[in-house]
Amino acid sequence: MPESASFPSDALEWVTSRGMGALAEKMGMEFTEFSPERAVARMPVAGNTQPVGLLHGGAYVVLGESLGSMHANLHAGPGRLAVGIDINATHTRSATEGWVTGVCTPLHLGRSLTVHEIVVSDDQGRRCSTVRITNMVRDLPAS
Repeated sequence: MPESASFPSDALEWVTSRGMGALAEKMGMEFTEFSPERAVARMPVAGNTQPVGLLHGGAYVVLGESLGSMHANLHAGPGRLAVGIDINATHTRSATEGWVTGVCTPLHLGRSLTVHEIVVSDDQGRRCSTVRITNMVRDLPAS
């Protein structure tokens, strides 16, 4: 990604100052790493569970979409916006306590489309869910 005078060189600082949005904040998500190569965030299981005590499947998807969309917007750069157009998730394990961590890596970073894979693991490093998101990158409308 080309550096720009209007774009901070520290991507973690950029994403932290931008914020994750109200839903991600309610769910307790925290970015721990953010760079052009990958993005990492964690989320507590507590407060994000189904009635039977398992982390809600939708919570995995929200974590994945938050990571993938924010990383796509980093790639898009100033004056452009990335918006999700497709997302899917495969849940392979259920977290019941502690935290889950999502590691987002780009599979494709194009001018108009990005594709990211997010692997969500529990505190023991066991994969719980694999999320894939496709974002469309557009120029911001003139204001």
